[in-house]
Amino acid sequence: MRHGKKVNHLGRTDSHRKAMLANMATSLIKHKRISTTLAKAKALRTYVEPLITKSKNDTTHSRRTVFSYLQDKEVVTILFREVAEKVANRPGGYTRIIKLNNRQGDNAEMALIELVDYNEVYGKDVEAKEEKKTTRRGRSKAAPKAAEAKADTTEEVATEEAPAKEEQKGE
Repeated sequence: MRHGKKVNHLGRTDSHRKAMLANMATSLIKHKRISTTLAKAKALRTYVEPLITKSKNDTTHSRRTVFSYLQDKEVVTILFREVAEKVANRPGGYTRIIKLNNRQGDNAEMALIELVDYNEVYGKDVEAKEEKKTTRRGRSKAAPKAAEAKADTTEEVATEEAPAKEEQKGE
């Protein structure tokens, strides 16, 4: 039984699991979002969020600690410069997991894990929905206005044609 054991072993040895999570964390920091299985995404969240929290404090010790996990100088630089700057005011919850459709081959639950502050698409969708609500008009209100507009134009056309016909008769 697994009472009180919080680590998901993901069917791998300890060294393989640590290497896989380090590589996935590197990819997440480089690309800002990756697609993986749901179990790996949840394990990656617990792995990468403490590293992002450490990156808020830019000291030599925290850089070396993070480097011991990631083993990639470029990614550590990106994490401490770009990512830490964006998440400076956020108290936690730096990643978002979005469930996707199951994988075709083995029906595994797939998920998209991304850094919250780097998703521009999600913010745009929310704004677009708000704009649609403010500009949308009900069908019942639009129908009478259209009928009134058509009636106004037909009256104007009739009044313009009538004087022209009277002038022709007078000549």
